[in-house]
Amino acid sequence: MGITLSGPTKGIEPHLRPLEWLNFSLADVQTGLGPFLAAYLASNGWNPGRVGFALTMGGMVTVVLQTPAGAVVDAVHRKRALLAANLGVLVGGAVLLMGRVSTVRVYSAQILIGGAGAFLAPTVAAITLGIAGQAAFDRQFGRNQGFNSAGNVFTALLIAYASYRFGYRAIFIIAALFTLPAAASLAAVDPRQIDYARARGSVDDHQQTKSAGIFSLFGDRVLVFFLAAVFLFHLANAAMLPQLGEMLSRDKPQTAAPLMSACIIVTQLVIAASAAWIGKRAAASGRKPPLLVGFGVLPIRGVLYTVTHRVAALIAIQSLDGVANAIFVVVSILVIKDLTRGTGRFNVAAGALATMVGVGAAASNTMGGLLIQHFGYAVSFLGLATVALFAFVLLWVALPETLARSGPGASV
Repeated sequence: MGITLSGPTKGIEPHLRPLEWLNFSLADVQTGLGPFLAAYLASNGWNPGRVGFALTMGGMVTVVLQTPAGAVVDAVHRKRALLAANLGVLVGGAVLLMGRVSTVRVYSAQILIGGAGAFLAPTVAAITLGIAGQAAFDRQFGRNQGFNSAGNVFTALLIAYASYRFGYRAIFIIAALFTLPAAASLAAVDPRQIDYARARGSVDDHQQTKSAGIFSLFGDRVLVFFLAAVFLFHLANAAMLPQLGEMLSRDKPQTAAPLMSACIIVTQLVIAASAAWIGKRAAASGRKPPLLVGFGVLPIRGVLYTVTHRVAALIAIQSLDGVANAIFVVVSILVIKDLTRGTGRFNVAAGALATMVGVGAAASNTMGGLLIQHFGYAVSFLGLATVALFAFVLLWVALPETLARSGPGASV
């Protein structure tokens, strides 16, 4: 696999390349432990409400730990060791899912996976900021996400084949095995290149100024409104693809995983092809315009799911998911960087962002599962689309352009 999926390599420092392959490998692990779980449980006779609660369990563990995890990432100097430890926890979750399907095993695995997931994205973002610095972070973070999406595509293709040929348990074996290249990529990251102060959001290398207080940080109304919009976005977004998998697995369980793979591949190809470009454009032209596009396509996607169940059409609709997520995964963290610049609290705020993602996703799976159980799939998709519309309106009204911001309370 070349790195052309996330843009040209010219001008990329050699010490940044292990970060890109780390993102590729982490995607391999997380794809195997993420969106296929709903179809796996549905194929084993779990009803939609029960599936929703199981997915919510992992999400709630992430929610509880996410902001504290950001504070830990801010405080810990040995960020590579922190990431390696959480890779080990993910392996534990995968091993549990390989065995007989039971409530105890599934919920225990979700606790492990959710706990490790709270640390992964903030730690990788902190390492990236610590190596690349404020000026180069936008472009490098976009490249990271391109590699992450390329990893999702690769793993989805592999899982589609393995699950169809060998059954769903092969998914979790693949996820466990992919921790090995992730660990190798992490080992290739030079710890001497990670500036501790810079990784926390300080403006200057080795800066030792006191970090902003938590209450001061979250006294920034722009940050609070943005986090609220993120919550609504994921309340609408997270359940859509798992619900699609559940719906399709009812009648044709053997074809559900390949179709889910196709949907994931479409989404991730869009992200892989555009993430680096989005990072560059957001650095040059601002954060709000692309965010409005990303938030705006989500309600359209929810409505379109109720119009057709044809396989080709459903896969085409997933291109909208690619647009929304390509923009969100890149630009949202850039907004956090803008709002925390010079505070030393980048990872706490990034943890709060991930908390809102986790809260929204957890509530989304529960809400979607209950709506399906009582009213059917069409009502559930339309309900999620309505929430997505509220998220778009809040973003439009309450979020100013943040590119010129220098920290909480700065003028815009």
